[in-house]
Amino acid sequence: MRVTKFTHSCVRLEHDGGVLVVDPGTWSEPRALAGADAVLVTHEHTDHVDVLRLAGLGVPVFAPEGAALPDLAPLPVTRVRAGQRFTAAGLAVTALGGRHATIHDGKPDCANLGYVVADEVYHPGDSLHPPDRPVRTLLVPAQASWLKLTEAIDFARAAGAGRVVPIHDAQLNERGLASVNGWFAETVPGYRFLAAGESV
Repeated sequence: MRVTKFTHSCVRLEHDGGVLVVDPGTWSEPRALAGADAVLVTHEHTDHVDVLRLAGLGVPVFAPEGAALPDLAPLPVTRVRAGQRFTAAGLAVTALGGRHATIHDGKPDCANLGYVVADEVYHPGDSLHPPDRPVRTLLVPAQASWLKLTEAIDFARAAGAGRVVPIHDAQLNERGLASVNGWFAETVPGYRFLAAGESV
C-alpha cells in the first residue's frame, strides 16, 4: 500500500487502483483528493474535514455517528460507529475509539474515530486510542493542544508498528518540528518523517 502524507492530518492511501483519503481538512492540499474513490473523516473539526471540497467531489464519505457535519447532508455520507467494519475504496476498514481527546475540563467533546485500513495502516484522528491489532504503519499525532509528546511516544511504542509516520503537525514551526522529530527518532523504532506530498 502506498501512503502519501499531506499537510497536517491528511493521508492518501493507494492500493490495487483504489484511492482512499483520510482527513482532507482545510489545511491540506486539494490535490490529495485527486482521483479519490472514498474519504474517511475522523471527526468534525475543520483541520480534518473541508466540507466544501467534499461537496464537489461526489464520492462516498464515511464519518462518525454523532459528528456535527450538517453541511455534508446532501453527500453520500455513511455514518459509522466504533467497532464497525466496512469497505471503502475497495479496502477493508475498521473504526475504533469513539471520542476526541480532551484538552481541558472535558472539552472538546465530540465523536472521533480512528481507522485501521486493510490491517496495514492506522489513523487515530485526534486521539491516542490504540489499534486493536498489529499494523504495519502507525500514523501518530505529533503536536496538538490536547497532546503531550511523551504520550505520543508511549502510544507509538506500544503499537509496535514497523513504520511510524507523524501527522497533526501543521502548527509546528521549523524548530518545533526538528525537536519533535528528534525525540521520536531517538525513542520510537521505525519512525520516519514525511514532508507534505512524500510517500512510502
